[in-house]
Amino acid sequence: MPRTSPPLRQCCLTRRSLPADELVRFAVGPDGAIAPDVDGRAGGRGVWVTLSETLVAEAAAKNLFARALKQQVSVPENLASLTRSHLENRLAGALGLARKAGQLTVGGAKVEAAIRSREAVALVTATDARPDGRRKMLAALKAAGLMEVPHIEALSSARLGLALGGENVIHAALTAGAAARSAIERHLKLSRYTAPARIESNELA
Repeated sequence: MPRTSPPLRQCCLTRRSLPADELVRFAVGPDGAIAPDVDGRAGGRGVWVTLSETLVAEAAAKNLFARALKQQVSVPENLASLTRSHLENRLAGALGLARKAGQLTVGGAKVEAAIRSREAVALVTATDARPDGRRKMLAALKAAGLMEVPHIEALSSARLGLALGGENVIHAALTAGAAARSAIERHLKLSRYTAPARIESNELA
């Protein structure tokens, strides 16, 4: 069967039409407040913004949500950081599901073994990991010829521990499977959101 093109949505800030997975949706809650709908599943009308923390903050500052919806809405001052928190929660949840599915290994020695056996499809490192421990894992990836695998470094050790059922988690590795792929996809979406925005100046004219 022919492959169908992904649905396009228009960014309310840049006015560019992009695949839905390159934007983030915002919905109006019962209280009339704009809230992130990072799964794109909330009912009612929504507004789309390019997947960028910088551009979400810009859209909020310019009150573009009310203009796009043609109604008065309240916009949290911290909407951009709130959206980031929602994306981080999605990643943490996906890592937890990968652990339950047996597709995530925790602990320095076990992670190194997964890397040496080339079973690791992604490396997970806590944001507060010691520099020498981080370098050791990256060196193991290089020695195994796995430098192309994603490196998920977005959550603190306490946050990882909460998601994975341990007190503190510093190093982990994802292994092949559907749950692991979902976690990697959510990591990539968060990474795109936090990366510096790259748009032409005339797109914001």
